[in-house]
Amino acid sequence: MGNLKTKELTQIGYADNKQRSLAVNMIAKHFKHYSKAEVISLLTGIRQQPDAYLSNELTGKIAETFISKTNEPVATSYELKAQHASLTIFGEEHIEASAIKQMKLALTLPVSLQGALMPDAHSGYGLPIGGVIAVKNAVIPYGVGMDIGCRMALSIIDADERFFKRYAHRIKQAINDHTHFGIDGGLSTTQYHEVLDSPVFNETPLLQKLHGKAVKQLGSSGSGNHFVEFGLIELYEDNKLHLPSGEYMALLSHSGSRGLGANIARHYTQIAMDTCKLPREAQPLAWLDLDTEPGQEYWLSMNLAGEYAKACHDRIHINLLKALGLKSLAKVENHHNFAWKDRLADGAEAIIHRKGATPAHTGELGIIPGSMATPAYLVLGKGNDDALNSASHGAGRAMSRKEARESITGSAMKKLLTDTGVTLIGGSLEENPSAYKDIETVITAHQQLIEVQGKFYPRIVRMDKE
Repeated sequence: MGNLKTKELTQIGYADNKQRSLAVNMIAKHFKHYSKAEVISLLTGIRQQPDAYLSNELTGKIAETFISKTNEPVATSYELKAQHASLTIFGEEHIEASAIKQMKLALTLPVSLQGALMPDAHSGYGLPIGGVIAVKNAVIPYGVGMDIGCRMALSIIDADERFFKRYAHRIKQAINDHTHFGIDGGLSTTQYHEVLDSPVFNETPLLQKLHGKAVKQLGSSGSGNHFVEFGLIELYEDNKLHLPSGEYMALLSHSGSRGLGANIARHYTQIAMDTCKLPREAQPLAWLDLDTEPGQEYWLSMNLAGEYAKACHDRIHINLLKALGLKSLAKVENHHNFAWKDRLADGAEAIIHRKGATPAHTGELGIIPGSMATPAYLVLGKGNDDALNSASHGAGRAMSRKEARESITGSAMKKLLTDTGVTLIGGSLEENPSAYKDIETVITAHQQLIEVQGKFYPRIVRMDKE
């Protein structure tokens, strides 16, 4: 057989050097008795129907190159809109200009429909923290954030301040023994939750790969501003929980989906950026169309990460209450780094992203924490359409982590906590109370968004040391 020239291979669809090299080597080793016409026919068949040749050990490697070419997402370039979509800002006087600028940029995306900024908002990567955006049939990985399904969970307990006074040491021991903080690792005792048996873990190669990490980290918390804390909550009259007003002991936790969510976020953010080409300043806001395979995979994976985040909180609360012989009277919980399918005020379908914002539909309970030394609020949503039925997820940072480290000494923070009656286990200067906006000011700016149902005061707090 005469050798096929590069030009001839290109003409039959062997466009890159790898494909041409594999073809030449295969023919030379195994099909040298074929005529030129037969070789061209074989190579054309592999290109046109690669699936039919995958299982053959001689032709499989070449077939794989055409399969990957076929499945490779196509990049599309988009222009931003000249005017940003509707934006409502709550507590604007407390929000830095850079966060507002970020939000307005996000609302110039072609898929953007409406946006809102919560009173705790501050600059983030892509969408600002405290930003809420509704888009059409798409999901923005960085509109959800790296810690998918990060959430709050509050258990109201059948005990009061007397339990604190009598069993303070036991509470500290339990919170030490039954929580784990940090980027890696997990609890020393094996944890179980039905989410680990979810068939969704078998839906994509990435989720299959991450199952082991999910098993290991179940029931643990991340670093940064994540916490587990015991305290006292004052419940107000006629609360949605239908509990008598008064003071109760409570357990409050804040963390997300750990390594599972972080890996999902990184993987699909890269796909979004590779396929959705935007002007440089908007590239972190690249989206996945929900009608595409990557979009469906992310949506499936995001929801699994949300279920896993809930499972971590479930284990934290079960383990601690069991260790202390306590019973939960009621539990309130919800995500604040997530995307939901919902409808706008005009009835239009939308994907609503809340990055550092909590759902606050009419009658929906939520938690807005302050800091390790300031109160958290149990709140009831008012269903404000301009806010996309949302509220803050916390007080919001007033300082960068670097500024926070430099703003206070260890001894000064220890004195501040002692003065407020808080015992801190772990923790860092980055999370000192002055690093956050005043929670009372933030709550006051929520008058149109929520009704306060109760006030939680931290007493024993555990956070990551770093």
